[in-house]
Amino acid sequence: MYPLGSLPPLDAVQFDGTFGWLGGVDGPRSEHGEHLAAVERDLAAVGLTLPADFAAFYASQRVCQSFDEVSVTACWSDLSRPLRSPAEHGARLVRFLRDQQDCVIWYLYLRPSGEAFVVCSPVELESAGWWSDGEPAEEVRAAVASSLMRCADTFEEFAYRFVVENELWAQVNSAGADGPLPPHLQAYADHYGDTAS
Repeated sequence: MYPLGSLPPLDAVQFDGTFGWLGGVDGPRSEHGEHLAAVERDLAAVGLTLPADFAAFYASQRVCQSFDEVSVTACWSDLSRPLRSPAEHGARLVRFLRDQQDCVIWYLYLRPSGEAFVVCSPVELESAGWWSDGEPAEEVRAAVASSLMRCADTFEEFAYRFVVENELWAQVNSAGADGPLPPHLQAYADHYGDTAS
């Protein structure tokens, strides 16, 4: 868990919702189409919508597999329906990624203001005891809310960092990785003062 301000700046990366740095979102549509449509309907009923970058990522068959393919800790994509936020009335969360042992779970956080960002938590919101029908005990709601940590200002920013950090780990720790790192990985590693090459 690192404060957002301590992470490498991403000024040189163009985030426009097309995921050009991953080769773009063109091509076959993913199997998530029906699920995304159901999520959009659920969100529309409460006046919210998915951000375009999130919808584009999970609609593309090739791009939506990026997290699963690159993860060095066997994280896997797992889209939920919208969940009520324990931290803010009217906000919703959509789970999209989890660690294989559920040490950390990532959610898209959607505010009534239209703001969307990524949070993570060691708590699976559906099983936290506050999600069931009825009003949860205040201490349960507060404990679950305090577990949420903002980890990216946009979904595409999160996606870039997740892919690059996993690629960087794999490059640095692979047998026979004696050559220089690709420039985008080297620039990321240089932020920490360790060239890693």
